Amino acid sequence: MMNTRVWCKIIGMLALLVWLVSSPSVFAVLTIEITGGTEAALPIAIVPFQNEGSTPPENVAAVIAADLARSGRFAPLPEEDLISRPRNASDIQFQDWRRLGSEGLVIGKVISLGADRYEVRFQLFDIYKEEQLVGRRYQVPAAGLRHLAHQIADLIYETLTGEKGIFTTHIAFVTVSRAAHGAKQYSLQVADVDGHNPHTILRSKEPILSPAWSPDGTQLAYVSFERRRSEVFVQELRTGQRQSVASFSGINSAPDWSPDGGKLALVLSKEGNPEIYIRDLATGRLTRLTHNTAIDTEPAWAPDGGSIVFTSDRGGRPQLYQIPVSGGRAQRLTFDGAYNASASFAPDGRRLALIHGDKGQFHIAVLNLQSKELQVLTETRMDESPSFAPNGRMILYATSSPQGGVLAAVSTDGRVRQRLAQQGDEVREPAWSP
Repeated sequence: MMNTRVWCKIIGMLALLVWLVSSPSVFAVLTIEITGGTEAALPIAIVPFQNEGSTPPENVAAVIAADLARSGRFAPLPEEDLISRPRNASDIQFQDWRRLGSEGLVIGKVISLGADRYEVRFQLFDIYKEEQLVGRRYQVPAAGLRHLAHQIADLIYETLTGEKGIFTTHIAFVTVSRAAHGAKQYSLQVADVDGHNPHTILRSKEPILSPAWSPDGTQLAYVSFERRRSEVFVQELRTGQRQSVASFSGINSAPDWSPDGGKLALVLSKEGNPEIYIRDLATGRLTRLTHNTAIDTEPAWAPDGGSIVFTSDRGGRPQLYQIPVSGGRAQRLTFDGAYNASASFAPDGRRLALIHGDKGQFHIAVLNLQSKELQVLTETRMDESPSFAPNGRMILYATSSPQGGVLAAVSTDGRVRQRLAQQGDEVREPAWSP
């Protein structure tokens, strides 16, 4: 039998009930705990950067080390294990670092330029080839040091793995807290991928659901109940300007962007039954895509733009189906288990992250669209809202803990696991930026 809370959330009819879980309100940065999967990580030494002049407000080397550790691909050596702290390439004794088992070495400097500006220099070395792999210098204001550290981590990651890093990306999520007088407060927030620098996009006394990033990362679509009914908005992040794109009678929910950013797939029940529609954002034209007496919901646009995967109970239980954007017959994709829902495409379009239900538990799973193999990745039991990292390596999702709703992340091989929590708040509805 399907889980009532999860399925009601999917169709949007009982979204208010999903959020009626009380928690104390203490605003805080999301904190990230690596809970498993670092055994096979590549050892790397990141020497604390030398400071010249005034002490910078950010520990650049520490941010880089934390980024690389969270990826699960690297294991930065503990600072107390560093046998020396070379300041320049000529100071490096490569044989010493080989004895520690380190594959790479990062050194750098942070130089105060005055007027609240800094120059940052760094170099990455291959310990075994005894050569520099990459080196850069940058000038940034003090407020830009943390972002620069993420950029450097991206460059190191790409140099050593050949893949794009994700450390300068962002996550959107919804928090719910209880004010002193007992009222609920819902906040749509955007933060750096490490949970720092959160800022609020929207506050409301009514639920906010389903944030979805535009392909260029400049806008968010989301569902708000601020007018006591569901309504889909698109909001510019830089200016805060927003517009309502779906406020029909009945359900307005589950927005997902087309790859070109020109359209939104939506779930509307304005004709009586929840169906998938496509809205052209330039012309306002609305096209109905599905025609079925069952519940059709949670559209996910394929990266090539040619099809949409959605959740439907037309076969009796929630399963995933795929339909051409031009219309036509929907093809069932999932057959393993009685519950498969909430699809999210990997950037390469070859895999889907989804919620797989089995014996009353709901886990993150990945479906290979070519082999049809389904792999369950998590051991948490009430997982929701999977969202791929832009490099396809990690999946962000919401889950439950004894303290309430939290976010978590798992690598696509299931090896690396992380937990993200915000002190005192329920955290739900995650979406990873492009």
